[in-house]
Amino acid sequence: MMMKAMIFAAGLGTRLKPWTDKHPKALAVVNGKTLLQRNIEYLQRAGIYDVIVNVHHFADQVISDIERFDGWGSRITISNETDAVLETGGGLKKAAWYFEGEEDFVVMNADILTDMDLAAMIRQHLSGEALATLATSDRTSSRYFLFNEGGLLCGWENVKTGEQKIVRDERPLHQQAFSGVHVIDTAIFPLMVQEGKFSMVDVYLTVALLNSVQAFNHTGATFIDVGKPESLEKAEALFP
Repeated sequence: MMMKAMIFAAGLGTRLKPWTDKHPKALAVVNGKTLLQRNIEYLQRAGIYDVIVNVHHFADQVISDIERFDGWGSRITISNETDAVLETGGGLKKAAWYFEGEEDFVVMNADILTDMDLAAMIRQHLSGEALATLATSDRTSSRYFLFNEGGLLCGWENVKTGEQKIVRDERPLHQQAFSGVHVIDTAIFPLMVQEGKFSMVDVYLTVALLNSVQAFNHTGATFIDVGKPESLEKAEALFP
């Protein structure tokens, strides 16, 4: 599977203070390897060696690490967002040029670690007509994507605030927590009508009515969102 990928590494990482007062979250260390290195190597296990990484917070540190370690064996391109952080949707739209000539690609957050079978997720995506495939699992979260019986995205909700956005009223709807890994068809780019700073959640809720956005349920795989200092300790027990 000769695909390209993007790693979102531009965030401020406010939940990971005090580390992020002086460093980018992507360079937080788990058992001697940074989150960025671990996710570059994770993509390599699925045969992906061409990666674009967006940078903003302490961008120079991320760029320096990539150069010092020669991309850990991958060909890494930088998408520079030092002027303004664009969130996930805006960041991907800025990097759209990198995927010209491609049909599908992978996107993932820098601050997650998983042993989910990415190759299986890619196979599921390629076997259907989905515009995007989202890694999800049955775990407790404050925010959920809502899918119908067939695994198609129908909405989103924040269970803490009660906010809910339904784009397909196809009940019953099933809550799935998003894991920050996507496989996306490049046909999504002309449909990204948002400008500036915006989230991929907004994009998916915009396109889901007329397009197939599906779940890849990886419940049972090891997964951790390394967003807080205490989660770094948990990650060290899970990822030696």
